[in-house]
Amino acid sequence: MRNFNNEKRYGFKDKILKSSTLSLLAMFIMNAGAFAQEAEAAVSQIDKGDTAWILISTALVMLMTPGLALFYGGMVRSKNILGTVMQSFVALAVVTIVWVLWGYSLSFGTDINFLIGGFDYIGLRNVGMESGPYGTTIPHYLFMAFQLMFAIITPALITGAFAERFKFSSYLVFLVIWITIVYCPLAHWVWGGGWIGAKLKALDFAGGLVVHISSGAAALAAALIVGKRKGYGQVAMPPHNLVLTLLGAALLWFGWFGFNAGSALASNGSAANAFVVTHIASAAAILGWLAVEWIHKSKPTALGAASGAVAGLVAITPAAGFVGPLSSIAIGAIAGILCYFAVNLKSLLSYDDSLDVVGVHGVGGTWGAIATGLFASASVGGVSGLFFGNPQALTAQIISVIAAWLFAFTVTAIILKVLDMTMGLRVTEEGETLGLDLSEHGERGYS
Repeated sequence: MRNFNNEKRYGFKDKILKSSTLSLLAMFIMNAGAFAQEAEAAVSQIDKGDTAWILISTALVMLMTPGLALFYGGMVRSKNILGTVMQSFVALAVVTIVWVLWGYSLSFGTDINFLIGGFDYIGLRNVGMESGPYGTTIPHYLFMAFQLMFAIITPALITGAFAERFKFSSYLVFLVIWITIVYCPLAHWVWGGGWIGAKLKALDFAGGLVVHISSGAAALAAALIVGKRKGYGQVAMPPHNLVLTLLGAALLWFGWFGFNAGSALASNGSAANAFVVTHIASAAAILGWLAVEWIHKSKPTALGAASGAVAGLVAITPAAGFVGPLSSIAIGAIAGILCYFAVNLKSLLSYDDSLDVVGVHGVGGTWGAIATGLFASASVGGVSGLFFGNPQALTAQIISVIAAWLFAFTVTAIILKVLDMTMGLRVTEEGETLGLDLSEHGERGYS
């Protein structure tokens, strides 16, 4: 005989169980839908065109460091070409690992008192395929990689100041320390929410302060502390292969389109403007440099043309997103003239900046940062400079320039002094006479 009481009781339980199951299933579906919507929203924030452009720009900026290696390599004596090229090439390896482990986090992690980034991104934790920070429409991985390429080339630029005499082992340690305690804080101050960008409101579109002034100031400290090359001022030390130098300059110019136009972090009008003014300023700087060189030394030189091109590229870097074509002509031409005289001034001041890092990057970057405060136009980048009615912009630029120079010079000098007392900075006299290729690497650049 059927037990209707039990049947009713268990039937009721079955109904409750079924109802609960259906409720849980509905909640799961709703939550899954919410998660899917969130994931779709994150994906929708990534723009394919922006991503494609910054992928290309990242590759272009990466190419600049090998281009720099050729640019510098052609200017040294043949016995030092491999040693010089290696200093740029190995920066690709060392700085990459530092950047992944802690450098990116210190530069772009959550701000700590406007001074340094936090530990959010240590080892690239919390960095993935989602859209990047600051409202960018590219994957976070790509934003990180683009910024990495700037970090790589900056200490490589410094090597021109101590070319032909620096120990490779000491240089490797210098790379790690300098990126950590000079580049990362400065990058955070300017781009990562630190005091120069967020509070002072100084303008640096693509690295006038972060890359060029920091490397120029560090180069001055290095030239003074490392000392002159053996025989400097007594023995002729001409470039051994200016064709390499011109090739390197061309690769730098090519890569600089990614450096400046890529700093718009999108495929848009700002990127197009930066692309155009970058090219114009470099062209104007070549003509400015060659004009004064022709007047001063009676002949325009290939080395002068290459140096002028780089001077113009350096000067337009902080201004590329804020000035128009006519302003870029003025910025570039003045950069060529100023950097020419700055390079020639080193013989009067008696310091051996072997490959003119101070004269080109230090002076060119300083002029470019100040020129941004003069020529910035609201119609281009939303901010006006002195010539368009905003004197406060120039004040902010001058303060930022002084801060970058003092910080980079002072900290670099301390790093080099400590390394000199512990590891030593220079190769031996015998090693310098033999050349870095053989004494440091056991190879010859030419056989």
